[in-house]
Amino acid sequence: TTTTTTTNTGQIMSLRKETRNDGLLLLRKEEYPSETTTTFHTTTTMDSNNTLIQFQVSNLNQKEGEQKNRNGTFVLRLHPSWSPLGVQRFLELTQISYWDECRFFRVIPNFMAQFGIHGDPNMNVQWNHRTIPDDQKVVSNKRGTVSFAMRGPNTRTTQIFINFKDNAFLDRQGFSPIGEVVEGMDVVESLYAGYGEGAPQGKGPNQGLIQAKGNEYLEKSYPKLSYFSKADFK
Repeated sequence: TTTTTTTNTGQIMSLRKETRNDGLLLLRKEEYPSETTTTFHTTTTMDSNNTLIQFQVSNLNQKEGEQKNRNGTFVLRLHPSWSPLGVQRFLELTQISYWDECRFFRVIPNFMAQFGIHGDPNMNVQWNHRTIPDDQKVVSNKRGTVSFAMRGPNTRTTQIFINFKDNAFLDRQGFSPIGEVVEGMDVVESLYAGYGEGAPQGKGPNQGLIQAKGNEYLEKSYPKLSYFSKADFK
C-alpha cells in the first residue's frame, strides 16, 4: 500500500519499490517530494480570477559580505486547466493565510524546494488528513513549475514543491503541476539550502517533528531556513 496513517517521515526514493522496517515506502534511484497522509475529502469554491499569488520571502541565503537577512518576492500563476482540484486546494489555503510563516524545510539544489507544513501543530492536525483526489497530469514538471508533494495516489494535502530544473521523471510518478513562477525565480533560487536533505536520509529537518512541534522546532534547530512572511492574491 502507498498510504499510511499518522507519521509524516518525509523522503521517498523512486522507481523500484522497497518497504523499510518502519513501514516507509521507498522507491529506489530517484528521490521525489513526499508526504504521509490518510484520506478525507474537502471542497471549496474556486475563484478562477484570483490566479496570481504573491509571496514575500524572508531569510534568503545571504550573499558574500551581507550582514542582514535578505528578503524577496516571487509571483505564482495558478492554472486551473492544469490541475483543477490542486488549484482549488491551493486557493483555499491562501484564503486562510495558511502559507504565512511556513518554512522551506527541504531545499535541494538542482532539484526542488519544498514547503507546506504549518508552523502551528494544531493546524497540521486539522489538515493532515484532508486529502484531495489526483488530477490528470497535463504539463511536465519543468523549471519553475509548482506541484503538490504526495505519497502515492490521492494523497495531496498541503505540501508543495517548486522545481529548480526540468524534472521529467516526476511526471511518471503522477506529480501534476498546478502553476508556475512567473516573477522572481531568482528569489526562489536564493532560498537557504545549507541544511540539505531532511532526516533520516540527511541532516535537515525531520518532517514528523515539524508536524508535531511546528516553528518552535525549526526556529531552534534550523534558524536559517527561508520562510514566507506573507502570501496574498495579487
